[in-house]
Amino acid sequence: MTPETLAEFLSELVSKQVRHAVMIWGPPGVGKSSIVSTVAEVADIEMIDVRLSQLAPTDLRGLPVPADGVSRWFPPEFLPTGGHGILFLDELNMAAPTMQGVAQQLILDRRVGSYTLPEGWFVWAAGNRKEDRASVFDMPAPLANRFVHLEVEPDLESFRHWAIKVQSDGQPAIDERISAFLSFRPALLHALDPKRPAWPSPRSWAMASTLLRAGLPIAPAVGEGAATEFDGFCSVYALLPELEAILDSAAPTATKLEWPDEPSARYALTLGLANRAGSAPRTLNGFRWLTERATPEWVQLFTADVCWRLRANGSFGLLATLAKDEPAFRDFHGEYAELTGHGPPPNSGPSAGAIDI
Repeated sequence: MTPETLAEFLSELVSKQVRHAVMIWGPPGVGKSSIVSTVAEVADIEMIDVRLSQLAPTDLRGLPVPADGVSRWFPPEFLPTGGHGILFLDELNMAAPTMQGVAQQLILDRRVGSYTLPEGWFVWAAGNRKEDRASVFDMPAPLANRFVHLEVEPDLESFRHWAIKVQSDGQPAIDERISAFLSFRPALLHALDPKRPAWPSPRSWAMASTLLRAGLPIAPAVGEGAATEFDGFCSVYALLPELEAILDSAAPTATKLEWPDEPSARYALTLGLANRAGSAPRTLNGFRWLTERATPEWVQLFTADVCWRLRANGSFGLLATLAKDEPAFRDFHGEYAELTGHGPPPNSGPSAGAIDI
């Protein structure tokens, strides 16, 4: 699954109250924990993150306390006693086999010792695979057979769609230069390097974005190799024609700015226009400028990115304005039909992932 399809699947489990235990597999840094947290937040339910690898068996089962001649088990305070939510057992297979054995009863019977998990709670877990060079134990077959198993892989489109979401400070989640760079170098979205502590992943690119906005080097987050390529891309990005001049010009021929020859500059220019467009007139100016100079696949990349931004911001009225003022805009991407409920466009063009550079 991609991160987006995983989030949709988990949301369906919550909305339809399917309480099978779920095990999410995937490489480190792909966003497993963040996806579960987002699903809980959207569903407005609680989430309790339990790291079994940091616990001893008695930490989960509780402590025996004598009462009336028998031992009663007092459960730990972090286990829920009511309400609705997700009990998330992160890094499950990093826990020792004895710890996984204790968790098995909680996963299968929704109880451990004298504690019973309330009815309104889901039990989900996550872990890395052995091929990811993670320090994990084999999961016992009886425990594995109690899960619905889902596997998530890094996906550039999912990352880019998440990257444009506006945070509480009004900024996109990821700096636009990183989004443009990864569209040009998708192999660097996730490139595990077992010989170095810092390497590219969706998680480390999110950290790199914070460093970049603070004016700090990003190599400590994504590694020297990826950081060197990114710095080279940014030097091209800085030499781009003034994007505001394109977006503010109603006539595509009113500016002498030309379509660049360098592939990295083409990615930077196309996604830079989409990032800065904002209003319907500016979006149409950028669209018309591109249609005058670029081949259709680049125009399609622009329209796809703009449509995802409209979806993220809930700007359906702006989408309708774009389609009304420039019917060709609608024809370049199937997002129009998906967002408005209309039929498919006459010609949705090639996919953005098949750009000929």
